[in-house]
Amino acid sequence: MFDNITQAIWRINPEAKFIIRGNTIDGIEWRGDTSPIAKADIEVKVAEVEAEYDAQEYARKRQREYPAIVDQLDYIYHNG
Repeated sequence: MFDNITQAIWRINPEAKFIIRGNTIDGIEWRGDTSPIAKADIEVKVAEVEAEYDAQEYARKRQREYPAIVDQLDYIYHNG
């Protein structure tokens, strides 16, 4: 899984080329012809990415506890 900064940048500009040193926004080095994105814009988008991840905690826990519907139906089909 990509880190939150990478996800945030790609949501703002899916074509962005960059590297991140030290896993901080200050460590972003823009590559090629990518126009730099303002630090404040990245911070806002990182907060959105983190909020979406946190909102899905219940779904992630449930997914670990229950098999996929395809597996459940296959089990029912083969075992009655």
